[in-house]
Amino acid sequence: MIKEWMITNPKLSVVTISFLITLAMTLVTKYYTNQNRMKELKDIQKACNIKLKNAEGDTEKIKEVQKELMDCSLELMKHSMKPMLFTFLPLIILFWWIRNIYIDILAGWIWWYIGAGIISSIVLRKVLKVV
Repeated sequence: MIKEWMITNPKLSVVTISFLITLAMTLVTKYYTNQNRMKELKDIQKACNIKLKNAEGDTEKIKEVQKELMDCSLELMKHSMKPMLFTFLPLIILFWWIRNIYIDILAGWIWWYIGAGIISSIVLRKVLKVV
């Protein structure tokens, strides 16, 4: 039933699948990461970028701010990778299945998926207040 719908409406089904996968990944990110800490880290990064702009010419100050920025980025990356533990394998299997369905009927399916995923991600992150 689902496969027939995907074949008869390839573009709509790719966009729908992309939205649903993005929704699932956004929810996993929201509930399996410390959103408050991630917001703090992003604020620290913004402050560091401002400090870097103001510290032009002062190499000692630039090195100090860059170290702080690097530490902050590393911690933010650790928090961002946590949801991938839950989503990586299911996504690989899902992509393999989707590819096998669309390979003959919609050659550019991946571009439809990526476009819909980017737009969905922007909207869902705003609506669900995910950092």
